[in-house]
Amino acid sequence: MSETLQLALLLIPCLIIAIVFHEVAHGWAALALGDPTAKEQRRLSLNPIRHVDPIGTLLVPGALALFGGPVFGWAKPVPVNFRRLDNPRVGMMLVAAAGPGMNLLLATLGAVALGLYAGTLVAPPAGVSEYVFGGLQLFILINVFLALFNLLPIPPFDGSHIVEGMLPRSMAAQYAKLRNLGMLLFIALIAATWAFPEAGLIEKTVGPPVEWVRGQFMALAAAIAGA
Repeated sequence: MSETLQLALLLIPCLIIAIVFHEVAHGWAALALGDPTAKEQRRLSLNPIRHVDPIGTLLVPGALALFGGPVFGWAKPVPVNFRRLDNPRVGMMLVAAAGPGMNLLLATLGAVALGLYAGTLVAPPAGVSEYVFGGLQLFILINVFLALFNLLPIPPFDGSHIVEGMLPRSMAAQYAKLRNLGMLLFIALIAATWAFPEAGLIEKTVGPPVEWVRGQFMALAAAIAGA
């Protein structure tokens, strides 16, 4: 089995779980805070097909991977109507935070599973140990990256909704106007990362906190394994 196929067999399930639970968490939070829009549109399902965006989930990451660029993508956003929230200003902040929060919860579960597996490991079949260890470590990394990347204060990322809710209303109204440029900013980020790989835009901004947080989860796994 080639290394590329092995990586795909690890990467694809990890990405699906991380992205689907991220999106559904937004819908669950919105429902709890008074907005049943996602439930009405049957978007609280864990069925990955309901969350696939043909362009963002398939076309864009596939094309980027084919041409050797940084692989970015997105799922179909879970619909949230802020006007139906009990407290729209605070509610949107909490709904936005639910996605990254879910990814950090998944990373925690991954670290616990990794620690328990390492602590109880006796004599697994050849190759199984490496596959499980690699898969769980990749699962932790993907969830940490998705959580912190989505907290960037750039529309349409979750961090922009959190920042908007924290700003004074007059400033929040001006900041909200950036939403119209959200997709252009996202595309510009992808293009800049691809065109100037030596600049390390992602590595220098999100990379250090991702590595630090990932290290904390790996320390948790090691502590559980040694308990």
